[in-house]
Amino acid sequence: MKPFTYLRAKSPADAAALAAQVNGSRFIAGGTNLLDLMKLEIETPTHLIDVNGAGLNRIEPTDDGGLRIGALVRNTDLAADSRVRKDYAVLARALLAGASGQLRNMASTAGNLLQRTRCPYFYDPNQACNKRQPGSGCAAIDGVSRQLGIIGVSSACIATHPSDMTVAMRLLDAQVETVKPDGSTRVIPIADLHRLPGTTPNIETSLTAHELITAVTLPAPLGGTHLYQKVRDRASYAFALVSVAAVIQKDGSGRVALGGVAPKPWRVEAAEGRMAQGAKALTEQLLAGATPTHDNAFKLTLVERTLASVMAQAREPA
Repeated sequence: MKPFTYLRAKSPADAAALAAQVNGSRFIAGGTNLLDLMKLEIETPTHLIDVNGAGLNRIEPTDDGGLRIGALVRNTDLAADSRVRKDYAVLARALLAGASGQLRNMASTAGNLLQRTRCPYFYDPNQACNKRQPGSGCAAIDGVSRQLGIIGVSSACIATHPSDMTVAMRLLDAQVETVKPDGSTRVIPIADLHRLPGTTPNIETSLTAHELITAVTLPAPLGGTHLYQKVRDRASYAFALVSVAAVIQKDGSGRVALGGVAPKPWRVEAAEGRMAQGAKALTEQLLAGATPTHDNAFKLTLVERTLASVMAQAREPA
């Protein structure tokens, strides 16, 4: 790990302003992803700004009947919140599927949104990776790609986004609140937060330099049956081969978002009108234009079967 300096921020605006003053600054909360990357020298910040004292650890109701979740709310606390369990159960289920209890105790809401890929080629400095070193190539495309993306990918990168929580947030149409170094704020629809790789897979989000996430807001509850099903190579603490987040109403209509298949949580609102036609029709539209590799083409079938399982669960008596 390379040397770095460290400072604690007292407020969100203070943190963003401080970050702009030092080249190579990064924010740190739980550090469950960043510190691992620093040890491997994949991330090499010169200055860390600790935001744990910035007062962003509350869950509060909004005027329109939703919830405002502070950026520093720990995954354990969010999953256990009675309002989340009652009205946004898909989010609680996704969080509990995401990691060990120890990691959930440290991991923050904003940090979960900004997790970096677990592509093995990204983590290996001896391999070409455009995300880690722009212009170096993508060793994953001709390598072992079982875990990697089948849609939304490009000739420059086929990595997937690893977060379970973010798939549920995408399903729920969350909004991401931020503050910039000049003190201005904005709200980003979660659909617009993560970027597809294109020719610049190293640019992963629409955040500007030193912009700090302060909260995530959820709209009023959707009702219906909330389900999150995660298929993985081992039963505990593994990242998804495929995951399905769904809210399904009594009439069979609903919403669906996928994890484990794309560089961002994958939702195609136009496809959701085909839910009544069954998992096969829904999958065809959700994954239209997919470009799997030889290693991960099985995900096309796995998505369909996982969707069928989730839709069958929704029809079962409570």
